[in-house]
Amino acid sequence: MKGSPLSLAAGILLVLGGTVWILQGFDVAFAPESFMTDDRWWALWGALAVLAGLLFVVRYVRNR
Repeated sequence: MKGSPLSLAAGILLVLGGTVWILQGFDVAFAPESFMTDDRWWALWGALAVLAGLLFVVRYVRNR
């Protein structure tokens, strides 16, 4: 069975979005006035999003 391009796109978006959440959660970059800035919960949610995204990408690559 071939991997779905939608699965790959979702995985990439999760990795990118999760990375932004991690950076904002640790107050590293982007919007310094955001409600997400320096809130460690966003870093945790970002890490989970990156992990889920990587699982989607790996599954896509394996099924190709």
